[in-house]
Amino acid sequence: MLNTAASATLDGRPVAPSHGRLRPVGIQDVRISGGFWGRMQELNADVIIDHAERWMEQVGWIGNFDAARAGRLPADRRGREFSDSDVYKLMEAMAWEIGRTGDADLERRFAALTDRIAPVQEPDGYLNTMFGRPGQQPRYSDFEWGHELYCFGHLVQAAVARARTHGRDTFVDVAVRAADHVCDVFGPGGKEAVGGHPEIETALAELGRLTGEQRYLDQAALFLERRGHGLLGEIELGQDYFQDDVPVRDAEVLRGHAVRALYLSAGAVDVATERHDRELLGAVERQFARTVASRTYLTGGMGSRHEGEAFGLDHELPSDRAYSETCAGVGALQVAQRLLLGTGSPTHADLIERVLYNVVAASPAQDGKAFFYSNTLHQREPGTTPAQDSPSPRAASSLRAPWFAVSCCPTNVARTLASLGAYVATVDDGGLQLHQHVASRIETTVPDVGTVGIEVSTRYPEDGTVGVTITETPDDPWTLSLRVPAWAHSATVRRGASVTEAGPGYVELEGPWHRGDTVELELPVRARWTWPSPAVDALRGQVAVERGPIVHCLESVDLVPADLGTDVDTVEVVTDEEPVEQDGEVLVPVRVSGTAAEPEGRPWPYQDHRPATEPRSDTRLAPLVPYHAWANRGPSTMRVWMPVAD
Repeated sequence: MLNTAASATLDGRPVAPSHGRLRPVGIQDVRISGGFWGRMQELNADVIIDHAERWMEQVGWIGNFDAARAGRLPADRRGREFSDSDVYKLMEAMAWEIGRTGDADLERRFAALTDRIAPVQEPDGYLNTMFGRPGQQPRYSDFEWGHELYCFGHLVQAAVARARTHGRDTFVDVAVRAADHVCDVFGPGGKEAVGGHPEIETALAELGRLTGEQRYLDQAALFLERRGHGLLGEIELGQDYFQDDVPVRDAEVLRGHAVRALYLSAGAVDVATERHDRELLGAVERQFARTVASRTYLTGGMGSRHEGEAFGLDHELPSDRAYSETCAGVGALQVAQRLLLGTGSPTHADLIERVLYNVVAASPAQDGKAFFYSNTLHQREPGTTPAQDSPSPRAASSLRAPWFAVSCCPTNVARTLASLGAYVATVDDGGLQLHQHVASRIETTVPDVGTVGIEVSTRYPEDGTVGVTITETPDDPWTLSLRVPAWAHSATVRRGASVTEAGPGYVELEGPWHRGDTVELELPVRARWTWPSPAVDALRGQVAVERGPIVHCLESVDLVPADLGTDVDTVEVVTDEEPVEQDGEVLVPVRVSGTAAEPEGRPWPYQDHRPATEPRSDTRLAPLVPYHAWANRGPSTMRVWMPVAD
């Protein structure tokens, strides 16, 4: 049974820990009102969710439930073994969007999907279109690759979204019965197993928070404690691919399949938080800190190896082979948000901002009808336009593709954008913290104070002015905290006639407050060079450009002057002065490289002396584009890290 009080709250919180340094604010309390993320949420509501639903109908993944009900499986089953999970992620996106906007048509479509899924559930709660029927593999016969527990996890997460925005209904009941089935089969005395793809852990923990049922949290903890003991079979990629090589508590860094590792870490934080397990929480904090410091791209992307969609070794971060799966970005957001709530550290909010602008925002095309699955930082050859009427291989598309044979990323983008308001702000006993500078209206309850409200007016990251107006306040004083990003070393805060300087971290502004009071945070949003650590061997002699939180890149379609050629690999940047900003563009001085092309007829590309360089052409200004916007103008070459001219 659902906890009546919990389900009636309808607080719209994707993550709702029972305690922690900070408390999350739900999507109903944060209304994004415009700007960069307002446009992205509109694109999601108007295009992306509908696009994903239409494609899943077209390729038959939703139809698998119809086929199951009609007894046409396995003959009529379509898609990979985990395709059920993408239907559930679509429904999670729908649930958050309905909670955000009250969209009646979306509500009708959600109910229609529920009507197609619910009858497929078996009496004991099992629900999967891939296993268990005559002609199919038996239930739980392939823990390594079957994804049954993974699918259950996304079903439960979708149901949590539904319960927290709508209340109890048939879909929520389906997920609760499925979770009970998982606990019955895999609980103490049951199957001693874990799933090859973590996901069930964080789902069960959140369902426990929603319902008040301890058994769900206990089962999540049991799955976590089992992992790392070799329960999954040996594979060529190694058991670290599944994070089944070392117990979670003993690991030093995230490794193996990046999405799996991040989802497992999110579940571990959930369990550690609810159980007051400082050892487990500390272990995840250390692992994540090292991962961010040595296994993360400038964009915030994670996963440097196409083989195994995996993390590489420390500082193994090649630009042209970056995998940086979009789903790994979503996983990084989930871990960082949980650690932010638990610790209050601004480093986690900084990473959330980086990943949102440079991974999540980079995946969808500007029209919302195509997506990147992986996110390279260096495109050596112009991409090829993928098929528009059939799914693309997941990593073979060098341009955004409308759909993939494995389309976990579009639905992950959809559910993230729909629930984005939950990342903007938090509260604690004494005040409200603004973590993401998003044009918005926020009204929520500060536990020991009462109802507070603010309106955030900003064009950030186009410029650095963030205005905050108090719209609701009790008489008692409370503290408004504003985040200053790590890159912003000369920020200022204006409150009335007072102007003070602020460094990275949180600026805490004490009350009392009155309606109409204003605060203005000014962040130094301007283009700047970013230099890599010498430990990143693949980036020696290169430089990147960031402007505020936005990573920029050089795209070949912008190399218009003939003497610059048409390939980003034929130019070098001159870093004697800062990048130039002109008419809303970021420009960098570049020269044609004299050594980019190999001379014809040379039988061996190495020699015993430093090669002579041809005279370079005069320096020209070349425009950069935000990384999230690249590849929207047709096939091109691109690079984030650019060679530095001698």
